[in-house]
Amino acid sequence: MGRQWLQAKREVAGLKKGQAVNKLVKEIMVAAKLGGGDPAGNARLYAAVEKARKQSVTRDTIERAIRKGAGIGSEKLELEHVVFEGYAPHKVPVIVEVQTDNKNRTAPEIRVLFKRGQLGAAGSNKFLFDHVGLVEAHHADPAADIEAAAIEAGAQEVEPLSAAQNDDIPEGATGARFTTAAADLHAVSQWLGQNGWNVVTSELGYVAKSFPELNEEDRAQVGEFLQLLQDHDDVHRVWAAVR
Repeated sequence: MGRQWLQAKREVAGLKKGQAVNKLVKEIMVAAKLGGGDPAGNARLYAAVEKARKQSVTRDTIERAIRKGAGIGSEKLELEHVVFEGYAPHKVPVIVEVQTDNKNRTAPEIRVLFKRGQLGAAGSNKFLFDHVGLVEAHHADPAADIEAAAIEAGAQEVEPLSAAQNDDIPEGATGARFTTAAADLHAVSQWLGQNGWNVVTSELGYVAKSFPELNEEDRAQVGEFLQLLQDHDDVHRVWAAVR
C-alpha cells in the first residue's frame, strides 16, 4: 500500500531522532486541530500521543502541542496543509502532504527536491490514487480474527500487519491495517479502540490503484528519492505506488 516503502527505506536511511520528534509534535498539533484536543475522542490524536511518548517526548511538549492545535490559550496553530503531486524515478506516482507555516518558502523547496531526484518530476496524478481512511492497530490475542473485526468495525478492507512492517506492532500480537471510506475513519477507529484493539495509526491517506513493476535496483532508487522527500522538515506524509 501507499506507505509500505517506509519499511524498505529503513534499509536505506533512518530519520534523525530530532527530526522525527518534530514531525511527531506537528502530527499532534494537526490531529488536535482536526479532531479536538481530547485523545479519548480523537483516535488520530491518541495514536500520535502514544507514538510521541514512545519516543520520550516530554509531557509538557505533548500538552503544549495539543493546546496549540486545539486553539486553547494564547498560541494558535498556523499551519497550512498543501498537497504536491509528482513522480519518483521509474514513473512511480507520489503524493506529498506538507504542513507549513510558509507555503511560499516550502513550495519551491519541494519542487527542487523533485528535480534533484533522478528522473523524479512534478505532475498531476491524484486520479491514480484512492483517498481513504487508514487505521493500523494490534490486538493482544494472537488468534484475533481481523476479517471479523473489519466487518464489525465497518472497514472496507483489511490486511495483516506484522511487527517487521510497523515498529508499533508488538511481537506475538495480531496486527492489521484497516482501509475505510474517508468519512468512516473516526467510527472505525473508535470501534476498534472499544473492542480490544490498540490503534497506532488513524489518518486519511492515499492508496494507489495500481503499482509499476520494479526490480530491486529500481526499488532502491525509488526508496532513496522518497527518503529525500520525507527528510524535509515540512513534509508530513509521503504516499507512493510501491508495494
